Amino acid sequence: MSGVRSHLKDLDYSVVQQCMHCGLCLPTCPTYDATQLERNSPRGRIALMRAIADDRLEPTKAFADEMYFCLGCLACMTACPAGVNYAELFEHARAEAERVGVLNSPRRSLIRGFTLRWLFMENARLQWVGSLLRLWQQLGLQTLVRRSGILNLLPRRLRELEAMTPTIQPNFSSDLISPVTPSRGKARYRVAMLTGCAQDLIFSDVNRDTVEVLAQSGCEVHTPPEQGCCGSLHAHNGEWELAQTLARKAIDQFPPEQYNAIITNAAGCGSHLKHYSHLLAGDPLYATRAAEWDRKVKDIHEWLVEIGVQLPVTSAVVAQRVTYHEACHLCHGQKITNQPRQILKAIPGVQLIELPESTWCCGSAGIYNLTQPEMAGQLLDRKVDHIVTTGATTVATGNPGCLLQIQNGCRQRGLNLRIVHPITLLAEAYRDASPKDR
Repeated sequence: MSGVRSHLKDLDYSVVQQCMHCGLCLPTCPTYDATQLERNSPRGRIALMRAIADDRLEPTKAFADEMYFCLGCLACMTACPAGVNYAELFEHARAEAERVGVLNSPRRSLIRGFTLRWLFMENARLQWVGSLLRLWQQLGLQTLVRRSGILNLLPRRLRELEAMTPTIQPNFSSDLISPVTPSRGKARYRVAMLTGCAQDLIFSDVNRDTVEVLAQSGCEVHTPPEQGCCGSLHAHNGEWELAQTLARKAIDQFPPEQYNAIITNAAGCGSHLKHYSHLLAGDPLYATRAAEWDRKVKDIHEWLVEIGVQLPVTSAVVAQRVTYHEACHLCHGQKITNQPRQILKAIPGVQLIELPESTWCCGSAGIYNLTQPEMAGQLLDRKVDHIVTTGATTVATGNPGCLLQIQNGCRQRGLNLRIVHPITLLAEAYRDASPKDR
């Protein structure tokens, strides 16, 4: 990375030395809980980062492996009494690993080149690949191949990855959502809606539901058809400069001064989107705009509670036993815990049943379930075990990765549960309400 001597050595040293080594983070860390090894804890990882910043250690493959073994769930930040900014340290540590190239191999470079540096840099490329996969699924070829038994000839890991292939929606977000959706009633706010990248392919229906709910809540919603990745995938995987490029593109497409709020419905994206000012600090053209951007970005649950959403009143009540899994980057990254519950509890017919260890990571963690399948599988089993104890028929969660991970886990167990975004339940309640009720 040009102009960067070291992501850890050049980092503000006050961030690096903030950890008091008190150990209160240890019980909250899923990897430490599983291994009981100090190096697999936030405290241990920070000690490695500080050693590099202090020139006492060079970034090695062992260091890089440890940084990628971390989920980045940020539970340690919730537990930390000293307010250590582990999210910043974690991203710079991975960027340092990529800078020195200690994990480089032809296979890894090919995968990262195709995904991070090509596929997720332009929305048109992602939709093209998504269209091919959708055609494969709609023509029944995926089902045919799975039933043929030919997949049994593949290595186990490839079979597991194929089984995790998400279903591509029949329509992308731009097919479902108008560029401008007027408020249903007097417009109180003008907001922008971020449709995301993977979210656009796999959960475009959630994007549609989000826009409908915003319109019901007095918002004029602007949803440009050609949007790009927010850069969270890149920042979390050490591609700092690519993340900066995507942040600039987002700010240019959604000038923050033009909106009351910029809405996201994906927890992982939202956690990253709220820190563009950190990402673009020192950029003479974007630093000020990035600070304004950070102030305007709102998670959908956060925004609805903030503006006083008018919840539906309907006689067509469908009783639902719902439990809520808290996406890590919503509860730990954005400190949003009560708002989704407030919305769920207010939906007619919903009985909210608290999920044991609701803030414990499900193992999705961006692409962690692809790169660290064993640990991700352990965490998924633990999550599904708790879901079963609730007796719920519906699991709500506000992040696409969590939705897919829990869907896969329940399917593997043969559980007939509905896994859904909380905003979809709210949108359905609006649709069930009669015009008189509205």
